[in-house]
Amino acid sequence: MELRLLVTFEKVATVLSFTRAAAELTYAQSSVTSQIRALESSLGTELFDRLGSRIRLTEAGERLLPYARQIIELTEEARAAVVGAEEPSGTLTVGTMESLTSYRLLPLLEFFHHRHPRVRLSLRTTIGDETRQALRQGTYDVGFLMEAETEHAGLEVAVLAREPLALVAAPGDPLAGTAPDTAALPGRPLLATEPGCAYRDLFERELNSCLPEGSSVDFTEFGTIEATKRAAAAGLGIALLPEVTVAAELERGELVRLDWEPPFTLSTQLAWRAGKRLPSHARLFVERARRLVSEESGPPR
Repeated sequence: MELRLLVTFEKVATVLSFTRAAAELTYAQSSVTSQIRALESSLGTELFDRLGSRIRLTEAGERLLPYARQIIELTEEARAAVVGAEEPSGTLTVGTMESLTSYRLLPLLEFFHHRHPRVRLSLRTTIGDETRQALRQGTYDVGFLMEAETEHAGLEVAVLAREPLALVAAPGDPLAGTAPDTAALPGRPLLATEPGCAYRDLFERELNSCLPEGSSVDFTEFGTIEATKRAAAAGLGIALLPEVTVAAELERGELVRLDWEPPFTLSTQLAWRAGKRLPSHARLFVERARRLVSEESGPPR
């Protein structure tokens, strides 16, 4: 089996599209198709079921995929060891989210930009289930999560820091300066980021537990944390956000922190596919993320 055929097979198996695989590998689609047929011919079995415009792995393809990934990863590691390059290099596709990219990761990105310019970081913004699925499929090399749980099926996880949350409002909000019970919160206009964000979903679940069965809270949803903060500062309602994202506004008095402590905690985590042999530049990224994100967030509270 030729390595280039396995690389093409792994890419098609990951994205389940000949067209997308060709684009990502910068091949003509006909080249991808012919390489897959050559691999199937050498193995004497079909690796994909063609279902009209869709494809899926056959049982043989499912069995081959983990071996293909191991061979590719070992080949990359062997090449790096033989070349013996002192300077780490390679592309790293990183799943992240707005709150971490803007407020936690800048020291890490700056470190790689100045110290390791041959490491190309490709940041993809997704959250929760999307990030975990992309890691399992191999679309992302590593991914940042902000979750209550620290164990995820099919993934290895490094917990970087606890992520405190703050319930914030404009200084003139009726709840400012009080210690509201959870039951009082659904009575105020609620602002939030999109569903699927861990702290928003946990907050919603907590508030719904205070309502009669069959009822649920309503949120005014904003596409970004920045928009959510501005809406809260304008007096449009209250919002639960990571403390690091509102620290500047709290210091300037544009927002106030309500005296309400969430009954749940979140951790910033870095994850990758279980069993994946991380190349040297990915291991360096994990090591620096552990150090820099932990330093930036400070000691657990």
